Amino acid sequence: MNSTRLPVLVVGGGPVGLTVANLLAARGVPLILVERNASTSDEAKAISLDDESLRTLQTAGLADKVLEVVVPGTGTRYYDRKGRPLFHARGPQPYRLGYPFKNQFAQPELEKLLLDELKSRPEADVRFSTELVTVAENPDGSGATAVVRTSDDTVEELLKVSWVLACDGGRSTVRELRGIGMTGTSHQHVWLVADTTGDHHDERYGMHHGTPDRPTVIVPGRGGRCRYEFLLQPGEGEKGERPGFETLRRLVAPYRSLTEDQVERCTAYTFNAVVADRWRDGHVLLLGDAAHMMPPFAGQGLNSGIRDAANLAWKIDDVWRGRARDSLLDTYEPERRPHATAMVRYSERLGDVVMTTDRRRALVRDIAARTLLRTPPGRRYLTEMRFRPRARHEGGLVVGDHALTGTQLPQPRVLVPPSLRPRLLDEVLGESFALLGVDVPDAAWRRFNGAHWPDDAVDIKRIDVLLGDRLPPAAGAREAVADADGHLEEALAAARNRFVLVKPDRYIAAVMGPGDISAVAAALRKETL
Repeated sequence: MNSTRLPVLVVGGGPVGLTVANLLAARGVPLILVERNASTSDEAKAISLDDESLRTLQTAGLADKVLEVVVPGTGTRYYDRKGRPLFHARGPQPYRLGYPFKNQFAQPELEKLLLDELKSRPEADVRFSTELVTVAENPDGSGATAVVRTSDDTVEELLKVSWVLACDGGRSTVRELRGIGMTGTSHQHVWLVADTTGDHHDERYGMHHGTPDRPTVIVPGRGGRCRYEFLLQPGEGEKGERPGFETLRRLVAPYRSLTEDQVERCTAYTFNAVVADRWRDGHVLLLGDAAHMMPPFAGQGLNSGIRDAANLAWKIDDVWRGRARDSLLDTYEPERRPHATAMVRYSERLGDVVMTTDRRRALVRDIAARTLLRTPPGRRYLTEMRFRPRARHEGGLVVGDHALTGTQLPQPRVLVPPSLRPRLLDEVLGESFALLGVDVPDAAWRRFNGAHWPDDAVDIKRIDVLLGDRLPPAAGAREAVADADGHLEEALAAARNRFVLVKPDRYIAAVMGPGDISAVAAALRKETL
């Protein structure tokens, strides 16, 4: 069988595996998902979804459902070495991507929602209590052959699949079977993490207390849930053990009273800051913690995995359908690795600064922050989190050196004829490539239409974008949108009189004038049939 007709195997039923499976199923790609555990997780590990993750879930029709189980957050408040408020980091422009910048949630609720949705899709064959035993390349290059078995060892099955997506976590079986190492640092500091109920915290932001004696993180959730994380002192606990209730009660005492039945989860852990040495091995690709693990202080572990899923799902779809060669999948790692690696390092640095136990370092940190807050640029740097690595595709499927190339297209609200009802931009872009003509004249469109563009391999929707206060035409040969609130002009002013080619994951592949069309078309054709 041709690999374009074999199902995709997703290994791992955590939030990243369930997300990429839903993205593939929403595109009509058949898949088999295997998870060694009998059910989704009952532990609230990840607790924060950012706006980009919600935008990704929007493409699978899931954003509205997910919003029902999250707390639309307002960022993170940082406290100094004496417990005084230092600054509130709310992130970039609110709703820049269509959703709140940071959102608290309980992982069991999210996983159940994603699983229920996946089970409702006819493209998905979902198998829990099933683990991967081996995976090998097919000699004819048609895909891979995997052996899976039920957890009670009663049933073993051979599966021929087109691609294997390893979403099986930091201790990835797939990664170990393929002999892929990880490079980075394993940190030895032991943290206690506890999820509690009946909590009085009703803030819609996380709290990082930078007291050197006891660095602490508090993240309120829905319905009285709250996450507490404490750096343990030597002798207070070891990695992997469940600390005694008295230890937990003593640590949370400054913030709340606690009874034993109000503890949903309590464990001690250390964290890693590592990245897999390679993310593709034949027909196997690594996503999420299988590809990268990071400290929790930036709340970007799960969100980085969802970025992997968004980057990969549309490429798998195009290759599976024969619209592109499998070399398109070689763009996955160059596009995702630099930002994932930067997030790992950023999470480490943030922990070193915010969660330091060194009194002098904490003093310098607080003085530096208060000094920055005295100036508008410094205040924006902290409160808008401009210190956080910005996602940008420096390699992979990008052409040219325009300032917008490789960046993520924002998702403002736009006016769409004939009703002119404001809509989120992604609702207009569709699920494939989109070509935005930003205030370009009809002559430029005619020149584009006369160029040799690979439309036979890549479905590209053409959209006129009108900046400023003009209304889009009621009808025409192309779709048209206009600025609803000024955010579209802010995002695309630098591309006025140019074409902007947007990839299905909403990153910009190229910004081109009429004279650049042929070069961009040739570069795109290299990755297609």
